[in-house]
Formats: sequence, structure tokens, C-alpha cells
Amino acid sequence: MTIVHETVAANGLRLHVARAGHGPLMLFLHGFPEYWAMWQPLLEHFGARGWCAAAPDLRGYNLSDKPAAVEAYRAKHLVADVLALAAHYTKDKFVLVAHDWGGAVAWGVAIAHPERLSRLVMLNSPHPYVFWRELCNNPAQQQASEYMLLFRLAKAERVLTENGYARLLGAFSDLDEAARKALIEAWSQPGALTGGLNYYRASPMYPPSPEDPGAKKLQLKPEDFTVKVSTLVVWGERDAALLPGCLDGLDEVVPDLKLVRVPEASHWIARERTDLVIREIEAFTIHR
Repeated sequence: MTIVHETVAANGLRLHVARAGHGPLMLFLHGFPEYWAMWQPLLEHFGARGWCAAAPDLRGYNLSDKPAAVEAYRAKHLVADVLALAAHYTKDKFVLVAHDWGGAVAWGVAIAHPERLSRLVMLNSPHPYVFWRELCNNPAQQQASEYMLLFRLAKAERVLTENGYARLLGAFSDLDEAARKALIEAWSQPGALTGGLNYYRASPMYPPSPEDPGAKKLQLKPEDFTVKVSTLVVWGERDAALLPGCLDGLDEVVPDLKLVRVPEASHWIARERTDLVIREIEAFTIHR
């Protein structure tokens, strides 16, 4: 299945999109520090099976536009990007598949605009209310999320580019040489690393520190974050950054939930267990 690359005007930006196939839209959103290519096997698979499978570089990443202002990475702008991008491809409901920061955006789409989605698929991306609860109350999750405090600092770019992006590369499980080179090329696009880090800088969702209460400054109510979309969550339980507490009580805010726990997989489940992820999405979306 051939993947085509195109530039789509969406929400005032030019977004690079990789796309395969024709049919109902299945839209894939990557996280930090990845880009569209994390989804390549899924684009090829679903594009060959009657879907329009599309994966953008999110704003700030790789070949998409990279607004300079931190405010440009607030959730409302990210959600608007996805809605505009989807509208470019279809007027119908679509399937939204997302990981990590892409998942944070996708949760926002599902909560605010459930009428646009037929299905929601999440890979190791915590629901915003549950993550807020864990950041406020779970010391283990607070410790696991401390890296977010570094990513918000002005020195983050310098630290993360040191020794050939060693810290970022070290966060992944096994990467072959081609994948390492491709990631470095994406991070090396002018402004791309800053664009990705600006998601952290623009978000109020980060762990507390002695100088800053972080997420505790927010007062959230679960009823404001109910997801009224049929949702599949596939979760690698060896995720060192997002702990299993992020799944506790998830069904209370996502009533129509299928949860698949994968004990041997990490945060990078789409890379590690590609076949399993494809099978689960296929089974979940078969009645489209």
C-alpha cells in the first residue's frame, strides 16, 4: 500500500499528512517525541483494507508548521487542528486513534465533539480527569512525571540535544538504526524540538514541585470530562511514565469502554506490539 504525502491547510496552519487508501477516515495522532511515521505499519494495513488512513505531523512537529508562541499550543488550538484536518477528508464521523500527547488532544476532541467520532482508540494516553487526579494525589505518578518539569524549562532543548539526542533516544525501547536516524532527522527540523516541548509548556497538567503546585491549581469535576464515544484503550503496563493508576476508575468517565492491558509492553506499544494493536483496532472498528 502506497503512502502519499500531502500538505493540508487546517486551522490557519499547513500540516504535513501521510495518507494511505480510500474510504471512511481513520485519523492517527502521534505523541512526543515521535511524528507521523510511528503509524506507518497501521497506515499501510488499514489503507489496504478500505480506510482512508491518515497521520499528520501535529503542529510544531517535523514537516508541519511550527507557531512560535507557547500559547499556540494550548488544548483548544490542538483540538481545532484535528477537527479542521478531519473536515478536509470527510463530513462523516471518523475513527480517531492516538498515543501519548496525540491522545491528550484526542480525549479533548471526544469530550467536546463526540458527534464527530464513530470510535476512539487510545494507546497509553491517560484520560485528563484521571491523570489530573493521579498528578494531585499519587506520589508515584508525581515522581514518574517529573521529567515534565524539565521539559517546561528554557534549557530543555539544550539538554535533549546533547550527545546526539541521547536522552530522547534512550527513552525508547529497541530502535534499529533506520528508526534512530529518522527520529533525529525529524527532531532536527528547524523549530521542531521546541514545538514538541511547547505542548508541555502550554499545559497546566504537570506534577507539583516546591515552587509550583502544578495540576493542583486546577479544580476539575469528572462530569465535565465524560467521554460519550465508544472507546478502546490499549495499555502497555510497563510504561515507566504513565503508571497503572491512570486506569483506575477510567470506566466512570468513559462508560462505553473496552480496556486491553498488555503486561509485557511499554509506553511504545505501537512499535513493540504492532500486530496486537492492529488486531485490536480491527476488531473494535469492524462494524463501521
